[in-house]
Amino acid sequence: MKVSVIIPTYNEAASIAGLIQQLRHYDTTGAVEVLVVDAGSADNTVELARLAGATVLRAPKPGRAAQMNYGARQASGDILYFVHADVGIHPEYVTTIQQAVAQGYEAGCYRFRFDSKHPLLRLNSFGTRFRGIMSRGGDQTLFITRDLFQRLQGFDEYYVIMEDFDIIQRIRRQARFLIVPQDVVVSARKYETNSWLRVQVANLTAFSLFFLRVAPSRIASTYKAMLNYR
Repeated sequence: MKVSVIIPTYNEAASIAGLIQQLRHYDTTGAVEVLVVDAGSADNTVELARLAGATVLRAPKPGRAAQMNYGARQASGDILYFVHADVGIHPEYVTTIQQAVAQGYEAGCYRFRFDSKHPLLRLNSFGTRFRGIMSRGGDQTLFITRDLFQRLQGFDEYYVIMEDFDIIQRIRRQARFLIVPQDVVVSARKYETNSWLRVQVANLTAFSLFFLRVAPSRIASTYKAMLNYR
């Protein structure tokens, strides 16, 4: 089964080449294609991604959901694997995902750990072992069969934020969802720029608004106003 890795980017020059190199290095089967879907980066994300060996696509419209949907339409794999640009990939990702699908799981994600030894971040990481929707998220990466993705009509582009939580809710209503008992490595940059408590409050606020069905554009503006970004 061929795996198409789809990476939405916007100004990810600091991490994109390393991610692509990891994906290539750990693909010992030749079963992987890497698609970077860029939303008009002002840095050299595009050039670095091409030099690292990815196919680079220019997204016709910005927004992670729209970028990932566009990448999925261009992908040739039987399995779609959505990955954020600042994630560290598990070395056995290809065989693990292929085996999960062969066992009847049409979608799933990894647990995660942060690239930081901050003790409170270990609590966040530990929470990703559990099935609750608040323990999920795009940072954990998401694999899904092309067939299921098409049945769900992809990511809902209405969600300019929380698109990952929305699609996981819809996946679970139709298919078996696996939490892979292995970790990907997630950047702690948001916590380094803000305090742990500040990020937790912002996350809880975003979840609350999501469950109250507040417009995603309002959730996004509220979330961004609560945090500092580098």
